[in-house]
Order: sequence, then C-alpha cells, then structure tokens
Amino acid sequence: MPDGVSDVVGPRIAVAVVTMGNRPAEVDALLESVAKQDLPPTRIVIVGNGCRLPEFADRLSLPGEVTTIDLDENLGCPGGRNVGLARLRAFGDVDVVVELDDDGLLVDADVLRRVRDLYAADDRLGIVGFRIADEHGETQRRHVPRVGAGDPMEGGYVTGFLGGGHALSMAMLAETGDWPAEFFFAHEETDLAWRAADAGWRILYAPELLLQHPKTSPARHAIYYRVTARNRVWLVRRRLPLALIPVHLGIWTLLTLVRTRSVAGLRAWFGGFVEGVRESAGERRPMRWRTVWRLTRLGRPPVI
Repeated sequence: MPDGVSDVVGPRIAVAVVTMGNRPAEVDALLESVAKQDLPPTRIVIVGNGCRLPEFADRLSLPGEVTTIDLDENLGCPGGRNVGLARLRAFGDVDVVVELDDDGLLVDADVLRRVRDLYAADDRLGIVGFRIADEHGETQRRHVPRVGAGDPMEGGYVTGFLGGGHALSMAMLAETGDWPAEFFFAHEETDLAWRAADAGWRILYAPELLLQHPKTSPARHAIYYRVTARNRVWLVRRRLPLALIPVHLGIWTLLTLVRTRSVAGLRAWFGGFVEGVRESAGERRPMRWRTVWRLTRLGRPPVI
C-alpha cells in the first residue's frame, strides 16, 4: 500500500456539486481535483440548478459513477442540494456525501480519504466542516465557525459549519431531514446544524480538510439583506425555545444596526425581517434546553 494511504475500510463517499451553469471552467477544475483524490468517490452527482449541464464524463476522467441532473428552475442552494441527496438516497450505496461549492477546489489529494477515516472512527459524527481559504491561504473571519473567529487552523467540535465545503452523514440526514429548501439562500447551514445537534450528532471543524475558494462577500448577492433577515427570523421561529426567540432577535438586530453601513441594505433588511414575521416559517421543532446548554458549552449559545 502506498505511503500515507490508510487501509481503513469505512463509509462509502459520494461527491455532490450544485451549479447554475455560469462557472464552467471552475466546475471543470473542481471535478479534476476530485479525480485526483487518492480515495475515489463511489458516486459523483452534479445538479444543474435551472440550467442544462454538459456530459462531464465524456471529457473528464472522473472516478466512480457520474450522474448529472438538469433542473428547469433554480431551487436555490439548499433546494438544489436536496435534489442531489434524493438521487444518492435512491442509489442506496452512499454513507457520506461531500458537498462542494462549484467554484471551490480540493488542493490536497487526500481529502476524501481523511473524510472517510473521520467517519469510520466515530459513528455519531454527523457533519464535518472544511477550512475555506483563498489562493493565498487566507481564511476570512466569517469562515471560522466559532465566536470571535480566532485561529482558522484550530479544529475541534463546533456548533455550525461552512456551506462551501463539508461532509454530511446520510444516516444523520435520515434522522434530521434534509436542507430547508424554502430558505433558498442564507442560514440553511445553521438550521441543519441545530437539528443535528439536537438529535445528538457531532459537528467537527477539520481545518486539515482544505477547500480553496475565491474571497467573496455574501452581500454580492442582490437578495442578500432581505433573504438573510427573513431566514434568520424563520430560523429562530423554527428551532429555538420560545423564551430565546426575542433574545436572539434583539441581539441580532442591534448587531445589524451597528455593522450595516448601507441605508438601502438596512431598508431591505427590515423588509425581510417583516416578511419573516408575517410569513409561515414552516415546521416548528424547537431544540431541547439540553441542546441549548450543549451549544453554549461548545462556545456558541444559540442567541449569538
């Protein structure tokens, strides 16, 4: 066996990518980095979110079974990912799915093997978050999943994860449910993480798992302020005990007023806030108080 390659027999790994078809060169580069992994994925699923996809397998040397899915409309990031998960679930031969942003890149060749080994060692590991860094190796503060950010190389158990690069246990998803498709964009990771924590699954931030990703700002999306506000209100209405809802929203409102410099952005934010209050948030399944305490002990009480 080659040096550095583990002989652990563990979970079967799939890779899923959602794209809107506007980054063909980046998607090709990402898939080529998947093809270079020293542990080939069992399956690769690529979802065209409101677009038609080319036949990647015809021009790229991809390992495993490659499935492309064309959607007639853009379902948003969580909705598109749910389509990919449904297809993987129908195949029935995948234990862990690695979901990657379409403009990301796996720099190291051992990422999938390391993911497999992490899950093989812990049957209650639900989510593994990757470290996201740009081409210069810099990790943005908002990409470090702990209060106060700190050293992006400090791993460990956390309360949330990064949507750009992560792994999800299919067994966990069978218990918690999939992504909240109605969110479309923003806060869907927190909704899933809180459900996972409440069901007793662990969330691990593993900085040795690197996804190279261009430096971006979430405000680049035209809908950012409105949808972020709406989804935050939906999130707390769905997942927090009643006593914590006004605390969370009060703290968040104060932070938003202090941090936001755009008058137009604040106007859109308040519109989204009202929308989140008036419209249905969907299911209400609040976390237990012992989960609140668990998240607090991990360094991020669910009011921040």
